[in-house]
Amino acid sequence: MLMRIAALAVGFTLSLAACRTPPSSEPSMNEIAEQYVRLVLAVGQHDPDYVDAYYGPESWRTEAEAARATLDQVAADAERLLSDLARTVLPEDAQALLVLRKDYLRSQLEALGARVRMLSGERLTFDEESRALYGVVAPTYPESHFEAALDELDRLLPGTGRIGERYEAFRERFVIPADRLDDVFTLAIDECRRRTLPFVGLPSDERFTVEYVTDKPWSGYNWYQGGFQSVIQVNTDLPIHIDRAVDLACHEGYPGHHVYNALLEQHLVRDRDWVEYSVYALFSPQSMIAEGTANYGIDVAFPGDERVTFERDVLFPAAGLDGDTASEFYEVQALVQQLDYAGNEAARRYLDGEIDRAAAVEWLTRYAMASPARAEQRTRFYDRYRSYVINYNLGRDLVKQFVEARAGGGGDDARWREFTALLASPRLPSGLETVSTD
Repeated sequence: MLMRIAALAVGFTLSLAACRTPPSSEPSMNEIAEQYVRLVLAVGQHDPDYVDAYYGPESWRTEAEAARATLDQVAADAERLLSDLARTVLPEDAQALLVLRKDYLRSQLEALGARVRMLSGERLTFDEESRALYGVVAPTYPESHFEAALDELDRLLPGTGRIGERYEAFRERFVIPADRLDDVFTLAIDECRRRTLPFVGLPSDERFTVEYVTDKPWSGYNWYQGGFQSVIQVNTDLPIHIDRAVDLACHEGYPGHHVYNALLEQHLVRDRDWVEYSVYALFSPQSMIAEGTANYGIDVAFPGDERVTFERDVLFPAAGLDGDTASEFYEVQALVQQLDYAGNEAARRYLDGEIDRAAAVEWLTRYAMASPARAEQRTRFYDRYRSYVINYNLGRDLVKQFVEARAGGGGDDARWREFTALLASPRLPSGLETVSTD
């Protein structure tokens, strides 16, 4: 067994060296892509959250596990690959997709290097970290930014006392009973899929399964398996409110993470043999696109008042709730949505050491309308995933701006067209600044 492990370790080292291109020759983009995948798997040996999905050759994973390259070795290899990539010259008439591919590999490798430095002990501020890992920095807002929405909530919510407590009392009216949870989620998933299929060409054998889990720092997660299959987990630690059914069905399923991963596998991995898309490094610019499209996809699938109508007529009755209260519920939720960036502020201050956990919980209950239990759960998310939180709201806003600028006045069909094109492309946050048609 020891000899076998040693052989695998040597094989992994040789495979890295074999694909390094001598300085005198032009490196191959495909060789760089393979080594990028191997490096992501190598980082995964030191960070269990880093490899979010992998469906490339199983032998590469086995070799990475056996070799267990040190962080210093991974950092050095990442620098070599970046140097190789810089010397890779694309033809002047290269397709836009090839230009995006090169930019993708560069951005992902730079983020990988930053993550390795963090794992090696380097400390970055919240904003430095988000720039290094995701290529963007979220805007900073003072408490006064959220006061207008809080004042309006104070007016709308019944009762007296703290706004957060009154909001939780209001929300309790809209909890999905545990014995109806699966039925409600199934209806939401079916509707999200029905709305997605006319606009997105999905593989005929795509599908996912839903599992209900506990003791997690997140509310939902998509584990992409490859082969157009996903496992979606829903955390039932805390009460699940009616709005989370469509949120999670769209975000994790259609047209969110499941669709995003399936389209990348179909169009880039299988059709073009771009192996770098067979691995998903969680702490990387790709997550800004993945989370941004998953959140904005809710609005694409349910434009205008269509979500409220569907929930009023279908989900509320399925959950045993009064459909006549749907409009009231979403009037309040629209105001709470304006507080979305308050979570970023809590994370920034908490992770930068300006406030402790108790103060972060207090901030979240005051400015993000989170219950104490949910606020505590969110601080555990900050502990584990740190500045990743910006991908949800800033990612959504960047994707929305990009898609709607390209769609122009073309209406819902144009939004679907541009949204789907983004899902199936190598574009990263830096590319969202480009709004002209490729």
